[in-house]
Amino acid sequence: MVARKIGLLALSMSLAALPAFAKKEKPLQLAPLTPDQKQLVTKAMGQEKIIVKQIAKHTPVVQTYIQNMRPDPVEYQVPVSDQYIIGRVDFGKTFSDEQYDPKATKRGLLQGSLGYITGLSKAFELSYSPTGFMEMMFIDPAGFDFQHYDFSFVRREFIGNVRTAVFDVKPSKRAGAGRFFGRIWVEDRDGNIVRFNGTYTSNPNDPDTKYYHFDSWRSNLQEGTWLPSVIYTEESDHAAAAHAKGFKAQTYFWGYSLKLPQSSSDNASMEIENAQDQSQNSQDVSPLQAQRLFVTQAENNVLDRLVQAGLLAPASPFDKVLETVTNNIIIGNNLALPGDIHCRIMLTQPLESLAVGNTILLSKGLVDTLPNEEDLAALLSFELAHIVLGHHIDTRYAFNDRLLFPDEAAFERINMNHTDADNTAAAKKAVELFNNSVYKDKSASVGLFFAEVQSREKELTALLTPRLGDALVQPSGVPWLENLGKGQAKLNLTDLGQKAALPLGSHLRTDSWDDKVIALNAPAPLITNPSDKLPLEITPVFLRLQYYQAAATPAPATPPAGQPPAPGTGTGSTSGEASAAGQDATVATPAAAVPQ
Repeated sequence: MVARKIGLLALSMSLAALPAFAKKEKPLQLAPLTPDQKQLVTKAMGQEKIIVKQIAKHTPVVQTYIQNMRPDPVEYQVPVSDQYIIGRVDFGKTFSDEQYDPKATKRGLLQGSLGYITGLSKAFELSYSPTGFMEMMFIDPAGFDFQHYDFSFVRREFIGNVRTAVFDVKPSKRAGAGRFFGRIWVEDRDGNIVRFNGTYTSNPNDPDTKYYHFDSWRSNLQEGTWLPSVIYTEESDHAAAAHAKGFKAQTYFWGYSLKLPQSSSDNASMEIENAQDQSQNSQDVSPLQAQRLFVTQAENNVLDRLVQAGLLAPASPFDKVLETVTNNIIIGNNLALPGDIHCRIMLTQPLESLAVGNTILLSKGLVDTLPNEEDLAALLSFELAHIVLGHHIDTRYAFNDRLLFPDEAAFERINMNHTDADNTAAAKKAVELFNNSVYKDKSASVGLFFAEVQSREKELTALLTPRLGDALVQPSGVPWLENLGKGQAKLNLTDLGQKAALPLGSHLRTDSWDDKVIALNAPAPLITNPSDKLPLEITPVFLRLQYYQAAATPAPATPPAGQPPAPGTGTGSTSGEASAAGQDATVATPAAAVPQ
């Protein structure tokens, strides 16, 4: 295969051999395609080759989170362990990369291409093979054609606003092992495959080798460009034995517009958006003001570096939601602060929070799992307490040279977590801040969230291990904010009205092109049994796809009669402003976007 020649490194899973059927299965018979259907499939084959070339131009961040599952009599199945891997993958190097400092693999942190693939193989207990991870992104990078595959039309189906033709696909008799076997969705405008779901065929001479099942989604990130955005992977064994188990995993791609620095010196210049010229401000600065400005300089340097590495989302309307809740706490406590408090979203899955100067950061995974506004207020109170108590950022980051390092070293070189002593003091202050706010009568809900976290602390160690900031729990496993709502309500899995924690991905999605976070517009689902709750768990993914729409160019203002137009009006739109990457392109208003 050409895939081997160009060195595409992929993965396959080693599972136990499946029991033989009593009777030999009849081969699946596929209905022949009509001329129009065959033309669309032919177009899809051509588009696949284009997409393979397109992704080689990008170096996205790739994040995989895995939960190993076991049966449960009440919740149907529950996670028993987990794994987390994140890396900056350079597809232009076809999964090969220089070796990184061994320290970069500590705690499974942000790694380069080789580190990510190595970590993924260990997490999935995989071995290197010509098929696997690469095909989860591209079906078959070199052999997707009529010579190797047979197709049958199923139906037409809308996925969001995109009309697709659905085809069942199976390898031809002599196609060989490791071929895709499943279903594809082809948008009928340009012939791009926007979703494919299935597995790969195994070698009959190797009965111990099986391939896991996956559901791969793409998004129209730029005009005419569909790229991988999320892959859901699942294997399960529903045998009656108590040891039956399986796993669920999500792989997310973002940061396609990021450029990969070739050396540390490439990070020497960072573009700062919305910078304002204050050179005319000649007011003198007091020593205390100078100290605060130095902290702010360090804060801005760190935030800019995290955005550049693809770990922090750019400023977004959802930040205002967080800031509204934070201001509710500030007003309730009548706090006098020297500057405004800002909030941002980290794009990573592990549940953590941190304060960088006067900016509070919450991970996307944390925000996604919070069921109510008061839970959000509790976490913001914790980091606000650090700011109030003067636990500010290390001012060494005010010297920009300290941030000139490769992206894969970002977690090791930027240390933001507080000491246990600082966290103890902040936890005590956070309870005070919360109890003086408008959320004081809703602490029982907060207690339920932390009770759920504590109940899964031993199983979900990867999810609850911070990569950059502060953990939700102490080294002992007890939540830092255990005193909020303690004793007011007991965690009860069978109480269908009790929402302790939500599944991952409940509130936000990430634009895979420009890394912006967007609030989902999804109604609260009806809970009919305990297995519907899925607290802190991975679920399948269904995206609301739509075609890319470039940002509208603002109409130039009409100047008064006799006055020439202002310079710079009527410029083109910025790419990626309105990329259609997921479920809903409408950003909820602050009141509606806060978890309820």
